[in-house]
Amino acid sequence: MRRRRTRGAGVITLTAALVATTALPAAAAGPTRPEPGSPGAHRVTVRNGETQPVFSRADAVTQTVNIETTADSDRDGVRDRVQMRIMRPKETGTTGLKVPTILEPSPYWAGIKDVPNHPVDIGDARARSLTSTKRNLAEIFPGYYDNYFLPRGYAVADLDSIGTGGSTGCPTSGDRSEQAGARAAVDWLNGRVRGWAPDGTPVKATWSTGNVGMIGQSYDGTLPNMAAGTGVEGLKAIVPIAGISSWYDYYRAGGGVVAPGGFQGEDLDVLAKAVLTRKDPEVCAKVIDGIEAAQDRETGDYSKVWADRDYVGQARRVRAAVMVVHGLNDWNVKIKNSVQWWNALKDAGVPRKLWLHQGNHSTPFRWRVEEWLRQTLHWFDRYLYGIRNGIEKEPRVDVEHADGTWETAKDWPVPGTRTVPLGLNAGPSGQPGTLGLRPRHGAAQSFTDAGRTRTAEQLLADEDQADPNRLAYLTEPLREPVRVDGVPSVSLRASLDGRSPYLTALLVDYGTDTRPTGARVNTGQEVCYGESVPADSGCTIRQALATETAPYKIITRGWLDARNRHDFSRTEPVEPGRTYGFRWNLEPADYVVKAGHRLGVILLSTDYDYTLRYPAGTEVTVQPGVSRVMLPLARGGREALR
Repeated sequence: MRRRRTRGAGVITLTAALVATTALPAAAAGPTRPEPGSPGAHRVTVRNGETQPVFSRADAVTQTVNIETTADSDRDGVRDRVQMRIMRPKETGTTGLKVPTILEPSPYWAGIKDVPNHPVDIGDARARSLTSTKRNLAEIFPGYYDNYFLPRGYAVADLDSIGTGGSTGCPTSGDRSEQAGARAAVDWLNGRVRGWAPDGTPVKATWSTGNVGMIGQSYDGTLPNMAAGTGVEGLKAIVPIAGISSWYDYYRAGGGVVAPGGFQGEDLDVLAKAVLTRKDPEVCAKVIDGIEAAQDRETGDYSKVWADRDYVGQARRVRAAVMVVHGLNDWNVKIKNSVQWWNALKDAGVPRKLWLHQGNHSTPFRWRVEEWLRQTLHWFDRYLYGIRNGIEKEPRVDVEHADGTWETAKDWPVPGTRTVPLGLNAGPSGQPGTLGLRPRHGAAQSFTDAGRTRTAEQLLADEDQADPNRLAYLTEPLREPVRVDGVPSVSLRASLDGRSPYLTALLVDYGTDTRPTGARVNTGQEVCYGESVPADSGCTIRQALATETAPYKIITRGWLDARNRHDFSRTEPVEPGRTYGFRWNLEPADYVVKAGHRLGVILLSTDYDYTLRYPAGTEVTVQPGVSRVMLPLARGGREALR
């Protein structure tokens, strides 16, 4: 590696001989950057710790390569190939410049098919089509990577995951074959595996430094996690946005079949069929039938199917620096996926950052664009070019609050957070009960499961009145704000008598207020983020949180299949009327309950929009006082509840 500082300019230019950098100092402020086509424009230029946009996207070189993997997912005796489309500065072909690559792997580049979902009403054989809930591909692909990163000296690539688009093999919804496909792209960029042009000509990445970054949202954010979990050499940094770390925690929870929000009845097999866009898709019929047979929608038990799609235990293999991003209102890929990945990476000593925003299943790019671009650019600059810009020394955590303000922290949950147990206490005349620091015993309380007749939102209304289909426990109005920050859990002494095995707990903020919905609306303001590109491809519309006025807000929720009270991988019978101990986690949360509001815990059986729906009638009886909720509260939270 050679580096040269231009005389008197305070600007670093990296010569064409650059292969990898590990100790490049940040540059001081300098004069205006070189324009495309000017002397020096064929060099990667760094100023103020950032690569500068000196290359022309309009003149970029494009190529397509089919890369050999180690998998044979379609069982035809031939290794699968994944197709990658690359755009890189023309100087990589004319001057010998070598650049790193920012890659978005995806099963969606060729679109998706309409596929029937499984029925969720037990005893109802009807299936529901994906048509009304088709994934919004425009949201999944923000489409700015080539405009923004290529002018700064990066190649940008799209990868079709196995069984999709121009790739061979079969989509397998996150198993080891798909991991091998994502890994193969990194291996090819490092010269370790074979690749061919569409005409069959062997091709090598002679222009690549071997340093690779991955970025993407949803499934496209899951594949970077998968690739990193293999420990592949050369994958230096990833930015998984709303990515899955365990497919069990996408399609299951607490031993039960639980849907991702908005996709009731979808499962591993349905998703595999939806993204099966390769040529000759019929060759994958037996593979996907095998997934359907093994996934088990009867019990929801954790099994080998899910172990093969669980990357949390692979965190110790990760060599890439990981910037984890997730929406606090995301009920599609639930936030547990990012939080457990974050914790596992911490235990493994992996360099990491965390963004938690108030959006739903989305990226913060469109509403915090300047800071988002600054941090992601610095992340890739630091780990793909070795530029010492200090990003790893900045606060690890960025959290957006409900009012749109942002806070930074050293870690998450924020330092000083403590778990506080609150008793689920019987009320003076039955339900609703109280939620307090001091447990108070009383007579057992019962409710009857509403089954498929009432939603959770309907069961939250009229919280001060008794309701035959739920139990409610409420604090007094809070004297001070309380921040729930981490993973709440519930511990119950209870019995069930009926067909439904589900126990559902909701943590609720009661108090009329204007709250974010998790959706975003356009503000009408344009923000330019691309340089050296036409203005119409270099601007985005700034967005803001949509809000609504509501008497309550569901902070978080969680589910347990009572048959899995001891082990999520083992179903045990539930004897009707017998009291058992149950404990389960709710989804992680970072939420401030304002002074004057009340904090509530609502207990249900069926959660209409998430669990399987058994016929109504199961009776659940809870022992108050000995039952409790454990809340992770930021410093001062316990005192506010006295």
